[in-house]
Amino acid sequence: MALTTWDVESLVALYGQKKRLFELFLGSVESEFSSDVALNTGVPTIVHSLKKRLKDEANLRKKIERKIDGGRLVNNDNLFSEITDLAGLRVLHLYQDQFEKIHEFIKRKVRRRVWKLVEKPVAYTWDPESKDYFKRFSIRTELKSSYYTSVHYLLSPANDEETDIVCEVQVRTLFEEAWGEIDHSINYPVKTTNFASLEQLRVLSKLVSTGSRLADSIFKVHERGQE
Repeated sequence: MALTTWDVESLVALYGQKKRLFELFLGSVESEFSSDVALNTGVPTIVHSLKKRLKDEANLRKKIERKIDGGRLVNNDNLFSEITDLAGLRVLHLYQDQFEKIHEFIKRKVRRRVWKLVEKPVAYTWDPESKDYFKRFSIRTELKSSYYTSVHYLLSPANDEETDIVCEVQVRTLFEEAWGEIDHSINYPVKTTNFASLEQLRVLSKLVSTGSRLADSIFKVHERGQE
């Protein structure tokens, strides 16, 4: 049964009631990353930069409508499990080998009951070599025909009964972030049908993958030279 405008507005209002809690948790997750000495010292630092985002009501309204149009049932009981990117943090690093330290940092926070994982992390990639890389960490991988590349974690407060509050943490390289920003600009919220643009994005994704591997190689050679 299709939701009415009133139904959609009631869902948006439900988020509004908890928005401050999402904002506070998002800030605390960002603080954990930015204050960790090991992640933020050295040349280059493990974490290059952080970007946080709290979804506003207008964008939530559009996302609910897109889900409904796609045949999904969204209601008061499942709003926060259907839409898990209300609070989001991007953790950007310079080259792929730095990912291991970020992954271990998140696992350590989960073990120490700072956070809990709402579900197991997933690595989105189109590249079979990247898929093999993430499997080393027992991370589930999904090959994306869109050429999107990122590792996603869904975190919630470990010692809080408020299970609806979730922060989506996306971990990716600067190369992958550049591709993502370009793709988002032309493919969101409505996907482009321009064949040339789609082909150029495909080519760019391959250049991004090559750039990430070359960056790994540059730093490996540099580190050997320092020994």
